[in-house]
Amino acid sequence: MLMRGGTSKGAYFLAGDLPVEPAPRDALLLRIMGSPDPRQIDGLGGAHPLTSKVAVVSVSADPEADVDYLFLQVGVEKPEVSDRQNCGNLLAGVGPFAVERGLVPTDGERTSVRIRMLNTGDLAVAEFPTPGGRVDYSGSAEFSAEISGVPGSAAPVVIEFPPGTGPLLPTGRARDVVAGTPVTCVNNGMPTVLIAAASLGVTGYEEPAVLEADRQLAARLREIRLAAGKLMGLGDVEDTTVPKLSLLAPPSDGGAVMTRTFIPVRCHTSIGVLGAASVAAGLRIEGGVGEGVASVPEHGDRMRIEHPTGFLDIETALAEAPADALPVARRTAVVRTARKIFDGTVFPRPA
Repeated sequence: MLMRGGTSKGAYFLAGDLPVEPAPRDALLLRIMGSPDPRQIDGLGGAHPLTSKVAVVSVSADPEADVDYLFLQVGVEKPEVSDRQNCGNLLAGVGPFAVERGLVPTDGERTSVRIRMLNTGDLAVAEFPTPGGRVDYSGSAEFSAEISGVPGSAAPVVIEFPPGTGPLLPTGRARDVVAGTPVTCVNNGMPTVLIAAASLGVTGYEEPAVLEADRQLAARLREIRLAAGKLMGLGDVEDTTVPKLSLLAPPSDGGAVMTRTFIPVRCHTSIGVLGAASVAAGLRIEGGVGEGVASVPEHGDRMRIEHPTGFLDIETALAEAPADALPVARRTAVVRTARKIFDGTVFPRPA
């Protein structure tokens, strides 16, 4: 099933329809998506990392979850398939897909699906409308949501993330100096490095294509990412898509902060859900690089993260802790939308 999840698009598969072993599975997915090829002309991929994604879903053996979700990022120009990160956008389609495939029964007008994200072991709960026992993607006039980067409105998918098991600050510090640049390394569902855009000689308001074309900036970001990856306990991240890098600038339209996020080389046209969750949590950390840049709301959990094509509203709060203790995320929730685009048989490119 091809679905839009949030501001991404991907192919959703039942785990039983794919090879069990990673090597033959990944080889098949590369052929299905049309990689490696910058246009992905011979497959389902959309010639961009945001549209070259795969979700693999199965019934979960975990009593705390209904289904397991494995996210796979399929390379566009390189024959690579990575499971080293989550995708909070495709996550928005996992619950509806599970209902469509009969993995989870509906439960009245709204159904909640407990999802175990196999990439990290974290849990999420997705709630969405199921009137008459069927998934409603369009929503009613009174019950619909718009998200930046997606035309029109659709039924809301409310995703709640229980507190993660790993440290919010992987380096144990609110601020580090990496490759001569102050950063905040944070992980609230997605390993992310926060950087004040001004510290890299850019404004943070440039169009993504302009930032991607800046070779000097690309070299600095690569240096920061490689060094930060080791500091965050991720090892050598040369050939991985994490950590993400988010440049921060003062908000321009009433939000908390303006962002430009790299995934890891391409500049995101919006921002990923889990990346935004990490940005929001990072901005609430005293002493982080967001101080003096962001306008963090004094009341309530909701924070508006601005990005190149609009904004993403996310609710996040840190738990109260002793002054000498590291901060811990207490709650994170976001509203996304999803839509079934087609359901059918894909014919992979011949091996």
